[in-house]
Amino acid sequence: MSEAASIYTVDKVLLVAIRDNITDTDIINLQEDLSEKIVNESARGVVIDIAALEIVDTFVGRILAQLSSISRLLAAETYIVGMRPAVAMTLVELGMDLPGSKTALSLSHALRSLKAKGLA
Repeated sequence: MSEAASIYTVDKVLLVAIRDNITDTDIINLQEDLSEKIVNESARGVVIDIAALEIVDTFVGRILAQLSSISRLLAAETYIVGMRPAVAMTLVELGMDLPGSKTALSLSHALRSLKAKGLA
């Protein structure tokens, strides 16, 4: 895994921290790494922290949607946290609503929701 993204395990939840210097190649590698970790760790939840991303383009938006879809197909509920208002507006302007993922204001909100559902 590159230094542009990190995956940490807490209980049965994978925490994915995406840094602002992530490249297209890093994102593709992240898809592979995350899907393998979901299976290997028997993860029931995935929290993707995008607070470091100041802007997104259609490629990053599409990959976020794909990460959520992959996680859902592997039976892990996905939350995206740390979204800046400008990123949310850009995603809406691009027509991307990130199906299959939920959003939370912070990591603690996402973990609380997953715990309430018995997934963490």
